[in-house]
Amino acid sequence: MIGEFDIYGVYFPAFLIFAGVALLLQVMVKRCFDAFGVYRFVWHRPLFDLAVYVILLGIVTAAGANLLPLS
Repeated sequence: MIGEFDIYGVYFPAFLIFAGVALLLQVMVKRCFDAFGVYRFVWHRPLFDLAVYVILLGIVTAAGANLLPLS
């Protein structure tokens, strides 16, 4: 897996980029959960949101490790 991303000469760790992508996905999933009323069945919403974020972060990291070229 690559160690960092070069964006106009500024190096960012790959995990920081993956965390940002997972955050954007989590915001979209959160809006869908609000729209469909999923939170009615959740006891502790912030803990549930954290768990969804961690799952999405794992998925994004695994996808990034498989799709991006090794350097």
